[in-house]
Amino acid sequence: MPEGTEDRHRLKRSLSLPLTVLYGVGVTVGAGIYVLVGKVAGAAGLYAPLAFLLAALLAGFTACSYAELSSRFPKSAGEAVYVFEGFKRPWLSLAVGFGVLSTGTLSSAVIIAGYVGYLRLIVDLPDFAAVTLLTLVLAGIVIWGIRESVAVASLITLIELSGLLMVVWAGSGTLFELPAQGALSSLWGAGASSLVWPGIWAGALLAFYAFIGFEDLANVAEEVRDPARNLPRAIALTLLVTAVFYFSIVVIAIRTLSPETLGQSEAPLADVFMALTGSDARLLGLIAVLAVLNGVLIQLIMGSRMLYGLADQKWLPGPFNYIWPRTQTPVIAIAAVAGAAWLLAVFFSVENLAASTSYVTLAVFALVNAALVRLKLVQSASAKPDGFTVPLWVPVAGAAASLGLLLINAAQAL
Repeated sequence: MPEGTEDRHRLKRSLSLPLTVLYGVGVTVGAGIYVLVGKVAGAAGLYAPLAFLLAALLAGFTACSYAELSSRFPKSAGEAVYVFEGFKRPWLSLAVGFGVLSTGTLSSAVIIAGYVGYLRLIVDLPDFAAVTLLTLVLAGIVIWGIRESVAVASLITLIELSGLLMVVWAGSGTLFELPAQGALSSLWGAGASSLVWPGIWAGALLAFYAFIGFEDLANVAEEVRDPARNLPRAIALTLLVTAVFYFSIVVIAIRTLSPETLGQSEAPLADVFMALTGSDARLLGLIAVLAVLNGVLIQLIMGSRMLYGLADQKWLPGPFNYIWPRTQTPVIAIAAVAGAAWLLAVFFSVENLAASTSYVTLAVFALVNAALVRLKLVQSASAKPDGFTVPLWVPVAGAAASLGLLLINAAQAL
């Protein structure tokens, strides 16, 4: 076999740590934060910053579990591999893989269907043609190459962050005034009575979903340089960057507009920006629309790598793990995920199905944490991994938090 032939049939390790972090931040900081700040403020009131910090803590337990598992098993189809290593049940791993794959595909379909209205402002096309065009363009970017598609996603991520930076810049005076005004204690919830804690926890449950996204890093593990070192770092940096941005944004928001006003606003960050500067906030709206598009791009990358990984582990038929030598991307897996998203967007009403994705995500989180708990309990001291590790109580707390949120969501739906 000629030198390098084998490499052409594997995924290409071309993602540096900065690109991996931008990928993680891009999938976490989506258009939702442009609306979610208002919803959290409406629930938690002036204690919304505390709600975001609690949400970051709850997400952080699972993020730490993902960091250790990605260091141990840097494979595509990350969650499915982790659950298999923990429980040795192929059927359970396949169920987890399909769960993650379905959430990504459904999310892509919902966003594509909703984005058609914006696309028609540029090109007057029927819905069928608009959905088809958008799907083909995004799938083409993903097929182009992992470094190229993540670079496009990273560029859009930087634009997304610029929108948040606009708000931080406009409200920077508010942040600097906090220590002088002695207002920091209220942000941490100091002195909060038992009457406000239900609202704080309700806000934290909402804010938790603003931190979901770090887990998608597990599915590009085979394309990250030195994944045992860089994936845990990328997961930690993703959570840190998003937490700092979210905390700063919500502090500025609640000190600019009342929680009641924020809770009723359809575009709270735009309203905050206009109140601070008196300027038009249409640019923030355009950035939010672009963030939506970035969400589809990243979900297609994630979903195709999950499908590829399941096939590469021999849990699915071989064609899905075919790598096109020219781009070293899993073209059949990409086409399958993009095609499924297209079918859902064109022929089905996916809103009700999409509402169930939070249940699947929390169930997967619980299983991943449980897998790490089992690995830690059965491993001998001599088998302890050399890479990034966390204490046993971290995945235990992550599993408990995920199951707790799952039960709360189910109770609220009744």
